[in-house]
Amino acid sequence: MTTNLSIRRVVLYKHGVGYFERRGKVSGNDTLHLDFKARDMNDVLKSLTVLDLSGGSVSAVSYDSTKPLEQLLAEATIRIPEDGSLTALLGQIKGARVRVRVGGAQVEGSIIGLDSLAVAAGETSLMRPFLSLLVGASLRTFDILDVSELEFLDEAVRKDLEFYLATVLSSYKKDSKRMAILTSGEGQRELFVSYVVESPVWKTSYRILLDEGEPPLLQGWALVDNTGDEDWVDVKLSLIAGLPVSFVHDLYNPRYMQRPVVEVKTEAAAAPVIPEESFGGSMDMMMAEVAAPVMPAAAAPMPSPRRGGRAEKPRAVAVAGGPGSGGPKLREVMEQSAVTTLTKEVGDLFEYGVDRPVTVHRNQSALVPILHKPFEGKRVLLYNRATREKNPMACIELKNTTGLTLEGGPVTVSEDERYVGEAMLDTMKPNDRRFVPYAVELGCVMSIEDRVEDGPVFRVVVNSGMLVAEYFHLRRTTYLARNKAQRPQVLFVEHPRTGWELAKDAPEPTETTDGFWRFKRELAAGSQDTLSITERTRGQRQYLISSMGLDQVSYFVSQRFIDEKMTAALKEVIAQREQVDALAKDEQRLQDERNQLFRDQERIRSNIESLKSGASQRELAERFVAKLNEQEDRLEAIASELEKLAKQRQEAQKTLNRRIQGLSFSADL
Repeated sequence: MTTNLSIRRVVLYKHGVGYFERRGKVSGNDTLHLDFKARDMNDVLKSLTVLDLSGGSVSAVSYDSTKPLEQLLAEATIRIPEDGSLTALLGQIKGARVRVRVGGAQVEGSIIGLDSLAVAAGETSLMRPFLSLLVGASLRTFDILDVSELEFLDEAVRKDLEFYLATVLSSYKKDSKRMAILTSGEGQRELFVSYVVESPVWKTSYRILLDEGEPPLLQGWALVDNTGDEDWVDVKLSLIAGLPVSFVHDLYNPRYMQRPVVEVKTEAAAAPVIPEESFGGSMDMMMAEVAAPVMPAAAAPMPSPRRGGRAEKPRAVAVAGGPGSGGPKLREVMEQSAVTTLTKEVGDLFEYGVDRPVTVHRNQSALVPILHKPFEGKRVLLYNRATREKNPMACIELKNTTGLTLEGGPVTVSEDERYVGEAMLDTMKPNDRRFVPYAVELGCVMSIEDRVEDGPVFRVVVNSGMLVAEYFHLRRTTYLARNKAQRPQVLFVEHPRTGWELAKDAPEPTETTDGFWRFKRELAAGSQDTLSITERTRGQRQYLISSMGLDQVSYFVSQRFIDEKMTAALKEVIAQREQVDALAKDEQRLQDERNQLFRDQERIRSNIESLKSGASQRELAERFVAKLNEQEDRLEAIASELEKLAKQRQEAQKTLNRRIQGLSFSADL
């Protein structure tokens, strides 16, 4: 027996799944059937919960295999072709016991087979099928056309035929898989079934109505899509905002474990085999488990069983009247169309519960009202240079005083019953405050002037051979706002935060975001306003003390970077460095002289080698030798002087280094 389980409750989530509850009546050991899409089977098997609410029990849940139709039909013992189904069927079940009704009599027997016999029809004959039965000890033949009823008495044959027909029927919906719920109990009972399957994400859309002197109104709609194969008729609908963890796990396809292959060991001779003594232990055989469907711990809130009357269908909200229509005001109609949404916190999630039954037919979508409340807000202007350089945006400064979590979605804004723009709303928790820009405000014009400069030095530090002068890079931005509208306006200027800090003379921002400072300005009708913002960041100039000259020291003194004591210390360092430089110059002079002597000696030796024998040649050679002796004496003197100068320079350099490293000074200017 097939019993329908109608959908009673639908819970849609923002992460692509839906929770469905079904209820239905069962009697005795009824079997109930549900059809699912093949791609949903993993989610169903992961989340299925079946409860008998009236004291019965659920004995098992079976579902279609993943085998293709051709393979399933190949395993059946019966095959029925497209043509000649009756005769083909009876020809396959020889020996099966049947009961046939021929005329007003019933006959029981076993099928022998089918025979085609010629029957006279006037001057011609026709071939007609005859059924041969073994009735007791007699063989009887019946014209198939005379048989009005044929009943299979063998249960095995009947079940094979039912399996074959059910398999063929399921093939008409190739993407559909059937699940059978087997129940056991007495009398009529109520059965509860719930599961989670993939569903379209529900969406939100808002309307904001602005009127002069009236609090703004916010109307929210949820857009739901029924992409299933079944209508949602008078279901209890809930919408969950948040992102619970959800995933797909393959439970539907059979899972096999790889097992070791053990072959039979053969022996060459038929001698007895004596097993070796065991030292303990055994080999584990891996087997695949068949997992029963389990409901996840928190798929959706589980209600307690309850019974009640049929709730009325949701009323349609008619929007009438417009500018000059003569009908009721748009605000009056909206205020009369109250929307009651049952809301509650579910952990980190937020639930919108529609208080009236909802009907959405298969492959259709619906707009469901979930919010209709006034909120705290007003019309303001928001200027961001990166968004639009010349004009600010008209915004609604919206504070979520509805008490609900507002999901992100598009917003349509009406002012004085006229469409004025659209916006996007991010998700807002209760009491969150956001700017909702919906139009460009052409009645306000902005101009900007930027200037960057270096400020005065505010700190000087002398340490580790360096003089560091610290100062501020200054960036001044001037915003000029001209309000050409004939009404006062509130302007918020968003100034980007780039890692610089506000200078002491900068105005205090009204609020701070991750990327901007916001400054609030009041604009009178037909007036203009100037906002000057100064930012600063630290910079520094470094001077190497060992390379300083008296002109730099004079500059530091003139700028009051250093005091008299540090001035004297720096002058001593400069004098010591000049002494080191003088010694180094003396060393270099002697080195140059020695190098020149070496070159002269090379030239003289070359000349001596080129002289020939003779009195005049000997006289010239003696002269060259005397010159070489004189140069050797000078080289010895230079070497002595260089050694002395090197020691003096090293001592002077050490003294200079000690004086430089000993300098320490700091001053705030």
